[in-house]
Amino acid sequence: MRSIEERAKVLEDVRLPVKLKLSASWAALMFLYAYGDIFAYFRRGFIDDVRGGEVFDFHINQVFLVAISLYVAIPAVMVVLTLIMSPVISRWVNVVLGLVYAATILLSTIGEDYVYYYVLSILEGAIAVLIVWYAWKWPEHSADSTS
Repeated sequence: MRSIEERAKVLEDVRLPVKLKLSASWAALMFLYAYGDIFAYFRRGFIDDVRGGEVFDFHINQVFLVAISLYVAIPAVMVVLTLIMSPVISRWVNVVLGLVYAATILLSTIGEDYVYYYVLSILEGAIAVLIVWYAWKWPEHSADSTS
């Protein structure tokens, strides 16, 4: 009869590559953005404001739509770029963009009065900081290493 220690199973814990962690983090950030935008439509008067050509005190025009499109496109594209860029370039792009997004997320909460927005912003900010952390702490090995 086997002892309890012999029968105990240990769950496998595979070490994930940094590129995969970063890519998944950008994907999670995008999900949070998407839900935040969707939830905004449940705010009283929001749809009327959009119909009137304004959103969060910004006039909806071509420049606004292009700027917002770029702002949400960058994290979406980073999901793929992080996986295909060289590690050196990927590291610095992730550090810089992670810091930019952490700052813009923080700034977007100024004057906000909806609790859900703070919750999503805290999560988004934490993921942006995590992106910076993963990229900054990217493991290095010597160029002549065979592993």
